[in-house]
Amino acid sequence: MSDLLTLNRFFVKYRGRLALGLIFVLFANYFGLLPAQITRKAIDFISTGTHHNYSDSAKTLTLYALGIFGVVFLRGVLLFLMRQTIIVMSRHIEFDMKNEIYDQYQKLDMHFYASANTGDLMNRISEDVSRVRMYTGPAIMYLVNITVMIIVVFIAMMNISPGLTLVVLFPLPLLVILIYYVQKIINTKSEKVQEALSMLSTNVQESFAGIRIVKSFSKEKDFAALFHSQAKNYFNQTMQLARINALFIPAIMLLVGISSVTIIYYGGILVDEKQITYGNIAEFVIYLNMLMWPVGMLGWIITLIQRADASQRRINSFLHTESEIKYNNTGIVPENVKSIELKNVSFSFGKNSDPALENINLQLSTGKVIAIVGTTGSGKTTIANLVSRLYDPTQGEVLVNDIPLKNMNLEWWRRQIGFITQDVLLFSDSVANNIAFGTKEYDTESLTAAAKTAMVYDEIVHFKDGFSTMLGERGVNLSGGQKQRISIARAIMKQPQFLILDDCLSALDTGTEEQLLQNLLPYFQHRITLILGHRISSVKHADEIIVLHQGKILERGTHLSLLQQNGFYAKMVTEQLKKQAVKS
Repeated sequence: MSDLLTLNRFFVKYRGRLALGLIFVLFANYFGLLPAQITRKAIDFISTGTHHNYSDSAKTLTLYALGIFGVVFLRGVLLFLMRQTIIVMSRHIEFDMKNEIYDQYQKLDMHFYASANTGDLMNRISEDVSRVRMYTGPAIMYLVNITVMIIVVFIAMMNISPGLTLVVLFPLPLLVILIYYVQKIINTKSEKVQEALSMLSTNVQESFAGIRIVKSFSKEKDFAALFHSQAKNYFNQTMQLARINALFIPAIMLLVGISSVTIIYYGGILVDEKQITYGNIAEFVIYLNMLMWPVGMLGWIITLIQRADASQRRINSFLHTESEIKYNNTGIVPENVKSIELKNVSFSFGKNSDPALENINLQLSTGKVIAIVGTTGSGKTTIANLVSRLYDPTQGEVLVNDIPLKNMNLEWWRRQIGFITQDVLLFSDSVANNIAFGTKEYDTESLTAAAKTAMVYDEIVHFKDGFSTMLGERGVNLSGGQKQRISIARAIMKQPQFLILDDCLSALDTGTEEQLLQNLLPYFQHRITLILGHRISSVKHADEIIVLHQGKILERGTHLSLLQQNGFYAKMVTEQLKKQAVKS
């Protein structure tokens, strides 16, 4: 339960609603006692024979009936108000928690996401938060309501007959022992249910995200079998938890039934001894029935609390995760970005991992196009991630205008970058909104200009709805080349000071690629530009080409000077020319 104590800050925040709800609980339970007392008076009125005639008796009983109806109606209104305060409070807490978790999503760095799975992350902000809300709302409301009801009913019973009260409530210690042992089992089973659901959610998310791959490899049956296996595991874990509850609640009902028989038997003896009246027996039966519902609810409430505790533990673990990249939003904000330098930079993804980059020295400046070429896994994208500060170097530092990047305002810095990634991500939105993703306001002219520069305008206008065409998830209804060019238009639209092209022309034929680069050359003149690629055609126009191999710089120079060196770069050119000759 210690993890649930972290929610006290929300109860303090919404203390007004909580206090009002508790007041309604107290009054609702007070009025809940009155029907039993009115019933006792009615039965005693009949059994004692104090009535004089049928007409007077009917009037008196009618008044008693109207009194019960009025009290029940008033109690119903109070219960409604109780729900409107406490349940609405839980919805506010749910809203705050989801925003808090989403803010944490935004703060965590790439190291965290490299080891996290999407299904588990989605589960925390949806299923886990929903279960915690059931604690802050229904569980709290019913627990307080039940506690108050048990107290007031117990006091009312004791006022009638302490002896009968103790005999009737004798099974309660057995109930407490039963609850104590069932608690532990429910907690364990709840955690297993939650883990099984996370695995199931991850599998479904990955199946939908990679549906093209699944279908192209004819893996539908394999994924269906995996889903069936994980769904079966979730079903089994849920059923085990349901069996515990199925046994727990009837056991409570049995104890309550024993108490009902006791009331009638022992109460009859007390009536013969003139200690209580027939009306008191009826009153006791009503009180016991009032306790039957809350006692029966205890098992459900315990389940809610234990599930919420397991979920809150997962949420707390996530919220306490520290990002290695600290947001320095009070840092330096230069007027213009004139230069970027990687100075003796080395980087590895973990303490026991081999270096992804070793002793990299690189100078970028406005108007210069720097290209980094190398085979897959040579470390090109890692350099882009370092200058974007998605990661920090293990050794060395990245400087912007000779200022350490760690001292810069991170949010401002990332707004200055137009990062066109190798793995293009488009959103389920219109083409226009995807292109204008990095801008707050835009007009038709700038949107058209960006699309024309990226050589995708002619294709967009031939779509059924033009720029208003809605894209499927991740741009599934576009070709690879169209997605890459829309992502380039998105970067152009942003008007960044620093542009990174990370192998973003790989889906284009060489002719289109050459023409697109020619379109972009005037755009490069006023910006710092970094091109990453493995195709020579993408980098040959650069002012300087860096040849990267296994995280180290092997060669550097212009396209012609590197060819003259007849080294690694020249061999790459020769191999690619041979492949093009074979294809043609």
